Amino acid sequence: MRPPLTALHVVQPGDGGVARVVTDVVGAHVAQGMRVAVACPPGTPLAAAARAGGAEVHPWAARREPGRDVLAESRAVAELVALVRPHLVHAHSAKAGLAARLAVRGAVPTVYQPHAWSFEAVEGPTAVLARRWERWAARWTDRVICVSEAERRRGEQAGVCASWTVVHNGVDTGRFGPYPDGGERDAARALLLTGTPAAAPVVVCVGRLCRQKGQDLLLRAWETVHARVPHARLVLVGDGPDAAELRAAAHPSVVLAGAVADPLPWYRAADLAVLPSRWEGMALAPLEAMACGRPVLLTDVDGARESLPPGHAAHCLVPPGDADALAAALVRLLRRPILRQTLGRQAHQHVHARFDVRRAGAAIADVYREVATAPRHRPLREPIAQ
Repeated sequence: MRPPLTALHVVQPGDGGVARVVTDVVGAHVAQGMRVAVACPPGTPLAAAARAGGAEVHPWAARREPGRDVLAESRAVAELVALVRPHLVHAHSAKAGLAARLAVRGAVPTVYQPHAWSFEAVEGPTAVLARRWERWAARWTDRVICVSEAERRRGEQAGVCASWTVVHNGVDTGRFGPYPDGGERDAARALLLTGTPAAAPVVVCVGRLCRQKGQDLLLRAWETVHARVPHARLVLVGDGPDAAELRAAAHPSVVLAGAVADPLPWYRAADLAVLPSRWEGMALAPLEAMACGRPVLLTDVDGARESLPPGHAAHCLVPPGDADALAAALVRLLRRPILRQTLGRQAHQHVHARFDVRRAGAAIADVYREVATAPRHRPLREPIAQ
């Protein structure tokens, strides 16, 4: 009898959406009988959730951004690979993708999942270097998993030559769902937003407070929204490097809720969810909001069109970086409650039919079996300059 397949996930710190994706996939794979190990910074919600889901958790004290510590962080990954002896390594996001592929260099089957490409987050010479790295590191990557077709196309356009698989993000549809209309939802809003009138429409934005997620654009748009829908309220859920700046710029009708262990109560308390990202692969928060029966307003970045139900783009999609278009769309949706309810019902049905995490977990498990059993060529272990 063959031993169970062993996968080592290497996850960079600081991204709650990726952490929730990893947690759900880990739980699905443990339930399938897979041996799963997770290398991530200690003391994080991901470490606790992965352990609770049945994974082995190994501390990997890495920073979010690349820097002088990357070679030491890469050596730490190599030590974990020697300890765990996985059939494959699955690296999530740019920093973990850098450290893990430097550590393994083809010696162990390697899956890389960018969760949005590194070169989109930077400009100028740094973006050029990031594209060069992604093209170079593809030689040490047995499979690149993209969370949307748009993300795959962007990688190809950047010159990344890889074996690709697209696996859309998934949501635990057994947990993310709407409250019945009425008392329970009103009670949730009363608990989370003390003093907010029950009739006031509430807009919720869940995401790391950083340039990528575009909360600065949302606050700029909100000045117009509040002037036209004075009783509306906006809630930013999350923490991040831009928290202090956003708090200083926020209108009095905006609540910064900070980091939360579980965004579910906020989705259920919302009338509308918004995510004005500058770039994505496919954002998880809109899928979670739609699973809860909430309409979403998104910027037209990678993965957004693929996540929306048919016919929703006309109401729920605006150009990235356009605060005026964002404000106009928010005002239209906030003034049309029946439209919001219709969009929310359709969104709930759409996510439950197409974006269940069990489907995503099964697709990733198929990738694991393919790369773990494929014939291996001699590893490309060129020395790395010190």
